[in-house]
Amino acid sequence: MTPFDMMEPRAAAEEQRKRRFRPVPLRMLAPNLITLIALCSGITAIRMAIEGRFELSIAAIIFAIVLDALDGRIARLLKGTSRFGAQLDSLADFVNFGVAPAVVIYLWSLQSLRSLGWIVALWLAICTALRLARFNVALDDPDKPAWKANYFTGVPAPAGAGLALLPMYLGYLGVIGRGDYALLVLAYVAFVGFLMVSQIPTFSGKQFGQEVRRDMVLPVLLVIVFFAALLVSFSWLMLTLIALVYLAFIPVSIVRYREQESEYERARETADQEAAREAAAQARARDRR
Repeated sequence: MTPFDMMEPRAAAEEQRKRRFRPVPLRMLAPNLITLIALCSGITAIRMAIEGRFELSIAAIIFAIVLDALDGRIARLLKGTSRFGAQLDSLADFVNFGVAPAVVIYLWSLQSLRSLGWIVALWLAICTALRLARFNVALDDPDKPAWKANYFTGVPAPAGAGLALLPMYLGYLGVIGRGDYALLVLAYVAFVGFLMVSQIPTFSGKQFGQEVRRDMVLPVLLVIVFFAALLVSFSWLMLTLIALVYLAFIPVSIVRYREQESEYERARETADQEAAREAAAQARARDRR
């Protein structure tokens, strides 16, 4: 073997080493850091529930929901999206919105039903995993119409986690007790799990708020600050209202989805008919020649 031949694997190894230790831009790290903070918050919610501090466990899950809404937008804003970040986000969502709410609601109420309550807690966590897996697969669909980006299939995992905690919001409002309505809580949590894995279309909200007119910047900021103040001052009432409004909007999203689907099908049929007429006209023109 000549010295020249011996240099080739060395050069390849050096190139591989440089690629492995290549500096990573900060814009790629920032979204992943937010995801990891959200994951810490979700795991902390479990600890707080074990210690019986359920108010803090709810706050930790809500904080994880807020961070989940931010990390993707920040990644797109900084152009820091990556396959690693997508996988990390999905795994964190399973813990934050599947495992954590299931454990919290079980320790708060469902444990009084023993094995039956644990089965429903498992059902909520499993439905979250299936929901996230289906969402990841749907991202690779190249034939998905653009208008369907405005809808999720089923309730998304963060919203499902917030909805699953609705009995706890009502409990802290004094509407229900921890053990008195355990069977109702069980049926409701099972229903939330079903909503996540169902084919029901729900508004995604991804297109909402991406651009704000200059004259609306100040009013939007004031509304956000006012809403945050209400959420801090009247936490349980506001969380209950948000959950109930979200549930009320599900039928609205179904109706709107079907209307847009019908419009899309009619437009596609019209386009197919126009294409067929155009092809027939071209065929007749060729026959005359």
